[in-house]
Amino acid sequence: MGSDLGPAEVVAGAKLAVERGHALDGVVLVGDDEILQPILGAAGIADDDRFRTFHASEVIRMDEKPVQSLKAKKDASLVRTVELVKVGSALAAVSCGNTGALMACATLRLRPLAGVSKPALASVWPSKDNHFVVLDSGANPQCKAENLVHYALLGANYAKDALELANPRVGLLSIGTEEGKGNDLVNETHELLKKLGDQINYIGLIEGFQIFRNEVDVVVTDGFTGNVILKTCESLWKMLKELVREEVGKNPVRMAGGLLIKGALKGAKERLDPDRFGGAPLLGLRGNVLKAHGSSNREAVAHAIRIASRVVQQQLNEHIREDILRAGEVLGTAVPKNAK
Repeated sequence: MGSDLGPAEVVAGAKLAVERGHALDGVVLVGDDEILQPILGAAGIADDDRFRTFHASEVIRMDEKPVQSLKAKKDASLVRTVELVKVGSALAAVSCGNTGALMACATLRLRPLAGVSKPALASVWPSKDNHFVVLDSGANPQCKAENLVHYALLGANYAKDALELANPRVGLLSIGTEEGKGNDLVNETHELLKKLGDQINYIGLIEGFQIFRNEVDVVVTDGFTGNVILKTCESLWKMLKELVREEVGKNPVRMAGGLLIKGALKGAKERLDPDRFGGAPLLGLRGNVLKAHGSSNREAVAHAIRIASRVVQQQLNEHIREDILRAGEVLGTAVPKNAK
């Protein structure tokens, strides 16, 4: 119900995911039944048992404050979706809604995994020769060194599952690669990550221009910096597409040339298309939650469901829990072995 494009586009994305075999045992669509049922009928899936609905009478708008909206709207679709994961009626939650409300609700209802100080949003970005993970992409603007160490472990595990990398390269974002070049947070985190040894493939400090040169698979930073980079890159991508379209359409000769390279441009778009990884998981929780863009189209929604299914199948949270425990023993912050 929180999608900018409306619930019909989300239903269309769920339909695509199911048709492609990317939705495990099906999809539960959470929202106002009076709105959803006609949409399911129009999509031809009203009687398809792979799609179920769960009625929720309220919607948290994008401009509402997270904590206040959770208190005021206990029957919001976003809240009910997370609760379905908590009680085991769903294996993962996917939402296009209010990011702050989703993160607050997921953290409060599901709670962090033992040893994880703060959950993080992990987004997958395309480049010319590879895809890479960036975290935190906006869950926590204020971070301590312990948080960033955990993000490195969360990101490495996610890269193994989402990108199918055996030993992902992890880099800590800074303003230079020399020792001591970063701020206090970066320098402290750098020293802690070096202590983890072969538990993680830590390649050290990296600069911004390295992330698109296939030199790193996991970029670790605080939520403030990560979110700024994410939105800047998305804006740049949209500007470049508009610029090319504008320049090609300026005169008939360019338009003719544009037709000749149409296939190449389409190929480049597909390689760099952010919709292929349209869901950013909130890692470090005792349950699977993915945040899709509010502006996600049906392809992005379908891919978000695909990623959610893969996270479930690969038992990502169990791998994260084991790594956090091991790191805690090395760094002296261990939690009890029987902690879940």
